[in-house]
Amino acid sequence: MEYEMIRNKLSNRPPHMIGRTKPMNFSVLLPLIRKDSELHIVFEVRSMTMRRQPGEVCFPGGKADEEDDHLKDTAVRELCEELGVKREEVSDVWKFGTLLSAFGPRIHAYVGYLEREDDFNENPEEVSESFTVPLSYFLDNEPVRHYIDINVQPREDFPYEDIMNGKDYRWHTIPYEENFYYYKDKVIWGLTAQILKDFVRVMKG
Repeated sequence: MEYEMIRNKLSNRPPHMIGRTKPMNFSVLLPLIRKDSELHIVFEVRSMTMRRQPGEVCFPGGKADEEDDHLKDTAVRELCEELGVKREEVSDVWKFGTLLSAFGPRIHAYVGYLEREDDFNENPEEVSESFTVPLSYFLDNEPVRHYIDINVQPREDFPYEDIMNGKDYRWHTIPYEENFYYYKDKVIWGLTAQILKDFVRVMKG
């Protein structure tokens, strides 16, 4: 291969995520709604029949589909499908940020406002219930922080003989912060709490 060919290939292609030929993109929407003359945040409790994280508190969201024109469309579509919201009830949707999960996917976070007075009509296949929490609660209460350690555990067929120090190789342990919010009988943690914490930080800004 000639250098000129390498030069052409690198000059005419966008950078990519190394290690993933097609990165997994998920979008979530942090919904704001006015309730009792106060702004609230809407949360879901995942159905117990869900394969991943059953029973956990989350924001509406999911994996981007090919028919979605934009990652924002993914967030709004998932909100409508999961809570029975009409598209015209969703306004002022802003891209808030992107969370690079330590476990693989990229989470694209959006914030949107709901013009809705009726109760939600949850999709029981995905959502067991929904609830709201006053935004002021999060502005006044810091999350409780805990840490987990992410350890590297090679499999049995790992070729230790091909690396320096073999089985004595010093793998790094990665500390990972987990935030917990407690509201009445609900526990909000994980990626949802991480996005929520950053949203509150910006609002306090």
